[in-house]
Amino acid sequence: MITTLKSTLMIALAAAGMAGHAAAESGPYKVVVEEDPTLPEHVVYRPADINGVKSGALPVYVFGNGACSHDGTSSRNHLAEIASHGYLVVAPGIIPANHPAPAEEQRQPGQLKASNSAESLTQAIDWALKENGRSDSRYYGRVAADKVAASGFSCGGLQAISVARDPRISTVVVMNSGVFNDGNPIAGINVSKAMLADLHGSVIYVLGGPTDIAYNNGRDDYKRINHIPAAYVDIPVGHGGTYMEPNGGIGAEIVTAWLDWKLKGDASAADKFSGESCGYCVDKRIIYEKKNF
Repeated sequence: MITTLKSTLMIALAAAGMAGHAAAESGPYKVVVEEDPTLPEHVVYRPADINGVKSGALPVYVFGNGACSHDGTSSRNHLAEIASHGYLVVAPGIIPANHPAPAEEQRQPGQLKASNSAESLTQAIDWALKENGRSDSRYYGRVAADKVAASGFSCGGLQAISVARDPRISTVVVMNSGVFNDGNPIAGINVSKAMLADLHGSVIYVLGGPTDIAYNNGRDDYKRINHIPAAYVDIPVGHGGTYMEPNGGIGAEIVTAWLDWKLKGDASAADKFSGESCGYCVDKRIIYEKKNF
């Protein structure tokens, strides 16, 4: 089990170290990626022209990094793509290029430990809503305060589940992740199957197919969730996902559509998920399931 988990973290950390940023994102907004002095130890992805965002029209997407890494750019292409569609996106950590010290703390061999706490996602939500109400903030009146999504990759997905009871969260996006059946071995992460009962609003699991090390855990989570609308997607790429593919690949495409439906009420996005012949129901690139819609 520990060997398997070490492999999981190595994959996520490898993704964190991948260099490069794809060409312009596909959404209507150019994107700024920055560290904001009003929110230490977080990286913000936002539309460059905030004044071009309508009042109250900027939903919030907070994202736990793979391996719970302190590199807030480890899934940069995924996060920038979502921001380009009109979202305020926040990931814990730093932009490593801005700091002389390594983003990751030293770990003892075999040690599994989160570099960020799940509370960092709550801090991001707190900050976004505070900035929305601060008259001298660039975000003043721009944020959709009642439209918040919590998400995360692998270890970060566990963080998203652990904070999901927050009543401000409208939907949860769990990516290449799922709660362990035999106890969580990652120090610093407090999560259990019992927390699935605290999910509210809606949830979507985006996994990497049977070769994804989180596949069994994510499948088991999905089977247990019967009290809210839930969707399940398998993209057959394994645990590494498509986070650093150009524009975040199909993973970012699916998540953006989900957010457009759940946070913006977009009918065309809803048609991709809902109905017997929905867009993703017949999409040969993926396996898609849904319930309680």
